[in-house]
Amino acid sequence: MKTLIVVIHPDLSQSVINKRWLEALRQHPDKFHIHDLHQLYPDEKIDVRKEQQLLEQFDKIVFQFPYYWFSSPPLFKKWQDEVLTYGWAYGSKSGYKMKDKKIALAIAAGIDEKEYAPEGKYKYTLQQLTAPFEITFQYVRANYQPLFAFYGAEHHARPERIEASTKDYMAFLEAF
Repeated sequence: MKTLIVVIHPDLSQSVINKRWLEALRQHPDKFHIHDLHQLYPDEKIDVRKEQQLLEQFDKIVFQFPYYWFSSPPLFKKWQDEVLTYGWAYGSKSGYKMKDKKIALAIAAGIDEKEYAPEGKYKYTLQQLTAPFEITFQYVRANYQPLFAFYGAEHHARPERIEASTKDYMAFLEAF
């Protein structure tokens, strides 16, 4: 069964990490279905039913995005607000279409991992800061999994680190 990779990056042409991850994913069309929200919805007018139908086809879903301002790109929040609707994602006997689907985040974070710690500059781990995503997907009864992250994209995105992260990401997806 393929894994749905929902990419939420406002400008992939300027990306380093997400672009490289996508190149690796595209080498395995038998394993991954790539769904680029910014490419599909440049006007941010989301086709809710199309999104819901797509989600229904997959048991494993990864949301891949750059992490900035301690959150995801705004289109991901809009997508959640519009796609995870009452009666489909939660709140009725016929709802819970996301039930038991494995969900994970793949994040490119600009800041070094040591800064995402109680003693670090930002005082919280990335897992703590992404708790709203975890709770959202638990609320719709999905099976939320630990996230995958590349840290230090702003200052430490050297080619060898990017390649190592790409291999690690592919291994993460294989284990997922």
